[in-house]
Amino acid sequence: MSDVNFSLSGKVAIVTGGGRGIGRAIALGFAAAGADVVITARTTSEVERVAAEITALGRRALALTVDVSRRAQVEGMVTETLAACGQIDILVNNAGISPAYTRAENLSEEDWDRIIAVNLKGTFLCCQTVGRVMIEQRRGKIINMLSAGAHVALPRLVAYCATKGGGEMITKVLAVEWAKHNIQVNAIAPAYVATDFTTGLRANQKIYENLMLRSPVGRMAEPEEIVGAAIFLAADSSSYVSGTTIMVDAAWTAW
Repeated sequence: MSDVNFSLSGKVAIVTGGGRGIGRAIALGFAAAGADVVITARTTSEVERVAAEITALGRRALALTVDVSRRAQVEGMVTETLAACGQIDILVNNAGISPAYTRAENLSEEDWDRIIAVNLKGTFLCCQTVGRVMIEQRRGKIINMLSAGAHVALPRLVAYCATKGGGEMITKVLAVEWAKHNIQVNAIAPAYVATDFTTGLRANQKIYENLMLRSPVGRMAEPEEIVGAAIFLAADSSSYVSGTTIMVDAAWTAW
Protein backbone atom coordinates (compact mmCIF):
# COMPACT_ATOMS: atom_id res chain seq x y z
CA MET A 1 0.00 0.00 0.00
CA SER A 2 1.34 3.41 -0.93
CA ASP A 3 2.16 6.03 1.67
CA VAL A 4 -0.35 8.74 2.46
CA ASN A 5 0.35 11.52 -0.02
CA PHE A 6 -1.08 15.03 0.00
CA SER A 7 1.36 16.38 -2.57
CA LEU A 8 -0.10 17.97 -5.69
CA SER A 9 3.20 17.92 -7.53
CA GLY A 10 2.73 17.40 -11.26
CA LYS A 11 -0.96 18.33 -11.08
CA VAL A 12 -2.77 21.08 -12.96
CA ALA A 13 -5.69 22.72 -11.17
CA ILE A 14 -8.36 25.15 -12.32
CA VAL A 15 -9.86 27.35 -9.61
CA THR A 16 -12.85 29.42 -10.69
CA GLY A 17 -13.60 32.54 -8.71
CA GLY A 18 -9.93 32.44 -7.79
CA GLY A 19 -9.22 36.15 -7.67
CA ARG A 20 -10.02 36.66 -4.00
CA GLY A 21 -11.39 35.13 -0.83
CA ILE A 22 -11.72 31.36 -0.62
CA GLY A 23 -10.72 30.88 -4.27
CA ARG A 24 -7.48 32.80 -3.83
CA ALA A 25 -6.65 30.90 -0.64
CA ILE A 26 -7.23 27.54 -2.34
CA ALA A 27 -5.21 28.55 -5.43
CA LEU A 28 -2.25 29.57 -3.25
CA GLY A 29 -2.63 26.45 -1.11
CA PHE A 30 -2.58 24.23 -4.20
CA ALA A 31 0.53 25.99 -5.47
CA ALA A 32 2.25 25.52 -2.11
CA ALA A 33 1.38 21.82 -2.35
CA GLY A 34 3.10 21.62 -5.76
CA ALA A 35 0.35 22.22 -8.32
CA ASP A 36 0.36 24.52 -11.33
CA VAL A 37 -2.80 26.63 -11.12
CA VAL A 38 -5.16 28.24 -13.59
CA ILE A 39 -7.04 31.07 -11.88
CA THR A 40 -10.26 32.36 -13.39
CA ALA A 41 -12.69 35.13 -12.48
CA ARG A 42 -14.58 37.90 -14.20
CA THR A 43 -12.14 40.57 -13.00
CA THR A 44 -8.86 40.45 -14.92
CA SER A 45 -6.81 42.45 -12.43
CA GLU A 46 -7.68 40.06 -9.60
CA VAL A 47 -6.66 36.87 -11.38
CA GLU A 48 -3.46 38.47 -12.66
CA ARG A 49 -2.53 39.47 -9.11
CA VAL A 50 -3.08 35.93 -7.79
CA ALA A 51 -1.16 34.48 -10.74
CA ALA A 52 1.81 36.66 -9.77
CA GLU A 53 1.59 35.36 -6.21
CA ILE A 54 1.64 31.77 -7.47
CA THR A 55 4.59 32.46 -9.75
CA ALA A 56 6.44 33.85 -6.74
CA LEU A 57 5.95 30.45 -5.09
CA GLY A 58 7.79 28.82 -7.98
CA ARG A 59 4.76 27.31 -9.71
CA ARG A 60 3.28 27.96 -13.14
CA ALA A 61 0.15 30.11 -13.22
CA LEU A 62 -2.34 31.07 -15.90
CA ALA A 63 -4.77 33.95 -15.36
CA LEU A 64 -8.01 33.80 -17.39
CA THR A 65 -10.99 36.13 -17.43
CA VAL A 66 -14.06 33.88 -17.46
CA ASP A 67 -17.78 34.20 -16.79
CA VAL A 68 -18.74 30.65 -15.84
CA SER A 69 -22.38 31.22 -16.77
CA ARG A 70 -21.39 31.46 -20.46
CA ARG A 71 -20.63 28.17 -22.19
CA ALA A 72 -18.32 29.70 -24.81
CA GLN A 73 -16.12 31.22 -22.11
CA VAL A 74 -16.00 27.97 -20.14
CA GLU A 75 -15.02 26.08 -23.28
CA GLY A 76 -12.36 28.71 -23.96
CA MET A 77 -11.04 28.24 -20.40
CA VAL A 78 -10.58 24.53 -21.03
CA THR A 79 -9.00 25.04 -24.45
CA GLU A 80 -6.50 27.59 -23.11
CA THR A 81 -5.65 25.42 -20.11
CA LEU A 82 -4.94 22.39 -22.27
CA ALA A 83 -2.86 24.48 -24.68
CA ALA A 84 -0.74 25.87 -21.85
CA CYS A 85 -0.60 22.89 -19.48
CA GLY A 86 -1.56 19.79 -21.46
CA GLN A 87 -3.85 18.34 -18.81
CA ILE A 88 -6.48 19.16 -16.17
CA ASP A 89 -6.25 17.12 -12.99
CA ILE A 90 -8.30 19.22 -10.57
CA LEU A 91 -11.29 21.54 -10.93
CA VAL A 92 -12.53 23.72 -8.07
CA ASN A 93 -15.89 25.29 -8.80
CA ASN A 94 -15.68 28.26 -6.47
CA ALA A 95 -17.20 31.05 -8.58
CA GLY A 96 -20.39 32.30 -7.00
CA ILE A 97 -22.48 35.38 -6.31
CA SER A 98 -25.05 36.44 -3.75
CA PRO A 99 -26.17 39.95 -4.75
CA ALA A 100 -29.51 39.83 -2.96
CA TYR A 101 -30.06 39.64 0.80
CA THR A 102 -33.81 39.96 0.97
CA ARG A 103 -36.98 38.14 1.93
CA ALA A 104 -38.26 35.69 -0.65
CA GLU A 105 -41.39 37.72 -1.38
CA ASN A 106 -39.23 40.67 -2.38
CA LEU A 107 -36.64 38.83 -4.47
CA SER A 108 -36.68 40.01 -8.08
CA GLU A 109 -36.80 37.58 -10.96
CA GLU A 110 -33.66 39.24 -12.33
CA ASP A 111 -31.69 38.52 -9.16
CA TRP A 112 -33.01 34.95 -9.05
CA ASP A 113 -31.88 34.36 -12.64
CA ARG A 114 -28.41 35.89 -12.03
CA ILE A 115 -27.75 33.75 -8.97
CA ILE A 116 -28.95 30.55 -10.65
CA ALA A 117 -26.91 31.31 -13.79
CA VAL A 118 -23.58 31.73 -11.99
CA ASN A 119 -23.88 29.45 -8.99
CA LEU A 120 -25.78 26.49 -10.42
CA LYS A 121 -25.56 26.65 -14.21
CA GLY A 122 -21.93 27.78 -13.99
CA THR A 123 -21.03 24.85 -11.75
CA PHE A 124 -22.65 22.42 -14.15
CA LEU A 125 -21.05 23.94 -17.26
CA CYS A 126 -17.59 23.73 -15.70
CA CYS A 127 -18.18 20.18 -14.47
CA GLN A 128 -19.47 19.08 -17.85
CA THR A 129 -16.76 20.73 -19.96
CA VAL A 130 -13.82 19.78 -17.74
CA GLY A 131 -15.40 16.40 -17.07
CA ARG A 132 -15.17 15.49 -20.76
CA VAL A 133 -11.41 16.06 -20.59
CA MET A 134 -11.12 14.02 -17.40
CA ILE A 135 -13.10 11.16 -18.94
CA GLU A 136 -10.58 10.99 -21.79
CA GLN A 137 -7.70 11.16 -19.30
CA ARG A 138 -9.32 8.45 -17.14
CA ARG A 139 -8.70 10.50 -14.00
CA GLY A 140 -9.70 13.71 -12.29
CA LYS A 141 -10.80 15.48 -9.13
CA ILE A 142 -13.73 17.91 -9.02
CA ILE A 143 -14.49 19.97 -5.91
CA ASN A 144 -17.68 22.01 -5.78
CA MET A 145 -17.73 24.81 -3.23
CA LEU A 146 -21.09 24.79 -1.49
CA SER A 147 -22.24 26.34 1.78
CA ALA A 148 -23.89 25.48 5.05
CA GLY A 149 -26.89 26.83 3.14
CA ALA A 150 -27.00 23.54 1.23
CA HIS A 151 -28.14 21.89 4.47
CA VAL A 152 -29.86 24.52 6.61
CA ALA A 153 -32.19 27.40 5.83
CA LEU A 154 -30.51 30.79 5.66
CA PRO A 155 -33.21 33.47 5.84
CA ARG A 156 -33.12 36.10 3.07
CA LEU A 157 -30.96 33.84 0.90
CA VAL A 158 -33.52 31.61 -0.81
CA ALA A 159 -31.92 31.70 -4.27
CA TYR A 160 -28.41 31.24 -2.90
CA CYS A 161 -29.49 28.25 -0.78
CA ALA A 162 -31.32 26.76 -3.76
CA THR A 163 -28.13 26.86 -5.82
CA LYS A 164 -26.05 25.28 -3.06
CA GLY A 165 -28.55 22.50 -2.48
CA GLY A 166 -28.65 21.92 -6.22
CA GLY A 167 -24.85 21.91 -6.31
CA GLU A 168 -24.80 19.10 -3.79
CA MET A 169 -27.01 16.97 -6.03
CA ILE A 170 -24.80 17.75 -9.04
CA THR A 171 -21.90 16.51 -6.93
CA LYS A 172 -23.62 13.25 -6.00
CA VAL A 173 -24.95 12.44 -9.46
CA LEU A 174 -21.64 13.09 -11.22
CA ALA A 175 -19.76 11.08 -8.58
CA VAL A 176 -21.93 8.08 -9.47
CA GLU A 177 -21.89 8.60 -13.24
CA TRP A 178 -18.15 9.23 -13.50
CA ALA A 179 -16.84 6.73 -10.95
CA LYS A 180 -16.06 4.28 -13.76
CA HIS A 181 -13.75 6.91 -15.28
CA ASN A 182 -11.70 7.27 -12.07
CA ILE A 183 -13.10 10.75 -11.43
CA GLN A 184 -13.91 11.73 -7.86
CA VAL A 185 -16.50 14.48 -7.39
CA ASN A 186 -16.87 15.99 -3.93
CA ALA A 187 -17.90 19.22 -2.26
CA ILE A 188 -16.91 21.51 0.59
CA ALA A 189 -19.57 23.37 2.54
CA PRO A 190 -18.25 26.14 4.79
CA ALA A 191 -20.30 28.22 7.16
CA TYR A 192 -19.79 31.98 6.93
CA VAL A 193 -16.25 32.99 5.92
CA ALA A 194 -14.66 36.41 6.41
CA THR A 195 -14.25 37.49 2.77
CA ASP A 196 -15.42 40.31 0.52
CA PHE A 197 -18.49 38.12 0.00
CA THR A 198 -19.61 38.69 3.60
CA THR A 199 -18.46 42.30 4.04
CA GLY A 200 -22.02 43.62 4.16
CA LEU A 201 -23.09 41.12 6.80
CA ARG A 202 -20.07 41.89 8.96
CA ALA A 203 -20.67 45.63 8.63
CA ASN A 204 -24.17 45.33 10.12
CA GLN A 205 -23.55 44.78 13.82
CA LYS A 206 -27.02 43.40 14.59
CA ILE A 207 -27.00 40.91 11.73
CA TYR A 208 -23.43 39.85 12.48
CA GLU A 209 -24.12 39.31 16.18
CA ASN A 210 -27.21 37.24 15.40
CA LEU A 211 -25.24 35.09 12.97
CA MET A 212 -22.47 34.53 15.49
CA LEU A 213 -25.00 33.34 18.05
CA ARG A 214 -25.42 30.41 15.64
CA SER A 215 -21.67 29.70 15.65
CA PRO A 216 -20.32 27.47 18.45
CA VAL A 217 -16.94 29.25 18.12
CA GLY A 218 -18.46 32.70 17.84
CA ARG A 219 -16.64 33.82 14.70
CA MET A 220 -16.50 33.42 10.94
CA ALA A 221 -13.85 31.22 9.32
CA GLU A 222 -10.80 32.68 7.65
CA PRO A 223 -10.33 31.69 3.97
CA GLU A 224 -7.15 29.77 4.79
CA GLU A 225 -9.16 27.46 7.07
CA ILE A 226 -10.92 26.01 4.02
CA VAL A 227 -7.69 25.06 2.22
CA GLY A 228 -6.87 21.84 4.08
CA ALA A 229 -10.10 20.16 3.05
CA ALA A 230 -9.54 21.23 -0.56
CA ILE A 231 -6.01 19.79 -0.63
CA PHE A 232 -7.27 16.51 0.84
CA LEU A 233 -9.97 16.18 -1.84
CA ALA A 234 -7.53 17.17 -4.61
CA ALA A 235 -4.78 14.76 -3.56
CA ASP A 236 -4.35 11.11 -4.51
CA SER A 237 -4.94 10.08 -0.91
CA SER A 238 -8.68 10.76 -1.27
CA SER A 239 -9.06 8.34 -4.19
CA TYR A 240 -11.84 6.40 -2.42
CA VAL A 241 -13.77 9.52 -1.39
CA SER A 242 -16.49 10.58 -3.82
CA GLY A 243 -20.00 11.97 -3.73
CA THR A 244 -19.54 13.46 -0.30
CA THR A 245 -19.65 16.95 1.20
CA ILE A 246 -17.12 17.96 3.82
CA MET A 247 -18.60 20.46 6.25
CA VAL A 248 -16.03 23.08 7.27
CA ASP A 249 -18.22 24.93 9.73
CA ALA A 250 -16.89 24.41 13.29
CA ALA A 251 -20.12 22.50 14.07
CA TRP A 252 -22.25 25.44 12.87
CA THR A 253 -24.83 23.15 11.25
CA ALA A 254 -24.88 20.88 14.31
CA TRP A 255 -25.65 23.69 16.75
